[in-house]
Amino acid sequence: MYNGGFLTQKRVRRILQLSGYDIRLGNPGPKDWVGVWGLSPTALRGKAVADKTDRPVLHVEDAFLRSVLPGRAGGGPPLGLLLDREGMHFDPARPSALESLLATHPLDDTALLDRARHALARLQRKHLSKYNNFSPAQPAPAPGYVLVVDQVRDDASLRATGAGQALFNEMLAFAQIENPGARILIRAHPETRAGGRAGYFDASHEGQGTQLYTDDVSPWALLEGAVAVYTVSSQLGFEAILAGHKPRVFGQPFYGGWGLTQDENPVPRRARRLTRPQLFAAAMILAPTWYDPFRDKLCTLETALDILEVQTRAWREDRHGWLAHEMRLWKRPAIQKFFGSVKPVKFGGRTKAAEGRREMAWAAKGPVTQTTTRVEDGFLRSRGLGAQLVPPLSLVTDSAGIYYDPSGPSDMEGLIAASTGLEAGAVARAERLIRRLIASGTTKYNLTAATAPPPPAQGLRILVPGQVEDDASVRLGCPAENSNLALLQRVRRENPDATILFKPHPDVEAGLRPGAVAPADLDGLADTVLAQTGAASAIDHSDAVWTMTSLMGFEALLRGKPVTCLGVPFYAGWGLTRDLVETPARRSARPSLPQMVHAVLIDYPRYYDPVTKAACPVEVAVDRLAAGQLPASGVSLRLLAKLQGALASYAHYWR
Repeated sequence: MYNGGFLTQKRVRRILQLSGYDIRLGNPGPKDWVGVWGLSPTALRGKAVADKTDRPVLHVEDAFLRSVLPGRAGGGPPLGLLLDREGMHFDPARPSALESLLATHPLDDTALLDRARHALARLQRKHLSKYNNFSPAQPAPAPGYVLVVDQVRDDASLRATGAGQALFNEMLAFAQIENPGARILIRAHPETRAGGRAGYFDASHEGQGTQLYTDDVSPWALLEGAVAVYTVSSQLGFEAILAGHKPRVFGQPFYGGWGLTQDENPVPRRARRLTRPQLFAAAMILAPTWYDPFRDKLCTLETALDILEVQTRAWREDRHGWLAHEMRLWKRPAIQKFFGSVKPVKFGGRTKAAEGRREMAWAAKGPVTQTTTRVEDGFLRSRGLGAQLVPPLSLVTDSAGIYYDPSGPSDMEGLIAASTGLEAGAVARAERLIRRLIASGTTKYNLTAATAPPPPAQGLRILVPGQVEDDASVRLGCPAENSNLALLQRVRRENPDATILFKPHPDVEAGLRPGAVAPADLDGLADTVLAQTGAASAIDHSDAVWTMTSLMGFEALLRGKPVTCLGVPFYAGWGLTRDLVETPARRSARPSLPQMVHAVLIDYPRYYDPVTKAACPVEVAVDRLAAGQLPASGVSLRLLAKLQGALASYAHYWR
């Protein structure tokens, strides 16, 4: 290598190492390659050495999904690289490895093309692109416009073909002539919008229906409203193809010449005709080398999308900063880690001005204003109890309501309702997650607990999970039975011959929350009390679960157990449970279990990895829970937790 960036950029160096390259400085030996970065000025150094020593060249560039922000705008390390032993994908002077794939690979494997279709649908659904510093909520312009794509001056893909101002002017003229009377939107490059590198168009090109468009709108939303797309060699031209357009192309990008574009300057050697999934499969699945920083290994496109999705979500939700109202002191470090990566979270009371920040409050405290986002623990929380002040690995945010309150809609309800339209790849991901949760025995708290005793060989075994009786889900979602004793009485009354297994809630067993049932009251109601028993073990030893609103009902659904609800938990009313009380009429969708799991465990929560100290996908959180790689609560919090046990009747002060 003759570019210091290969040594100083740890991510680039690590991807190369995992790909089998031993990175060194000095003169190349007889079996060495020379590594160069794209067509950067330093690449000339490496190429000169390669020519002098007659050594082959490895061309390195960012893959087509890079990061949240552009690299020059502090976008962090790349998600993947293109490692090309033939040429550069944007230099048509000679074929690249990507071009060879497009020209010669069969690209006819059904599984590969299905992966391409599913990944493409996910990019569009989650509004993911090479750079992602835009808001999907930003409204796109009224449809019916012609889209002309600007690029940054002196971009390597333009220098490779000699494209300059004259060609961009020609492209704009073609768009105006071929679309008389139409609105022309000149879309500025993300780096130009961010105040970085200049483009080829500016305010002098506006007028007579032509507008320089700088809003940070999703490229997928922008493409949806366009009637035609004009580009020189921008990646947006590639995305235009994927969105269903046949863009007019004035340069010679990798995606030109395969029958999917209108080429003004075609590359003669590109004669094959491809479909959109074939183009996507080669460019996004086969050609790039993707990297998983959480497991420190190379990965598939799908895993890379998992990572980019959570990174992008965190930036989009946190970029304006948060004002957190009246958060207990022990919760603040976790809130800062989850939501303060872009701007530090500010903490204050109800009267503190937001000053342009979004506002959040712990859900149990109620909304401060109609625009306040509610925060709660997630469903794969920790190894240990929240009441014992163990930091969480997952939190949920909800701007519409909160998942445990059935009196009104919540973001979770919207996600569950929409899950019926998920692409097959998303459903397959949820199915894999279910299998992983079952195999690892992962539940909300993952306590080190006893195994349930063997149940009787004969008869129906019903598990009744106890709950904290002043829990908000019980108060808000249980119109009839709203105590553990009443729950047990109802279950026994309707199942007189069943074996009833009662599992007290761990917070209650620890003496931290109310809900204990006196031993005398259990006589005749519960055949076995599963004291200090893990949730997964208790479910495995039962045939069915009866519950008010316990999360164990959802965990039982994951494990294939029938669930009867006497309250209205978030998972009731969707056709997956037997509901003994009326559920909201708005829960009319009928998702499959994997579709619901995707909404509840993938789309709704946010996860934090204590190892890399970054937002992470759910699968990483499950790995950390299974391996015990979790944050410690600290001496002060452990002492405070013990004090809580002695002062349980004053629990409202720390909840």
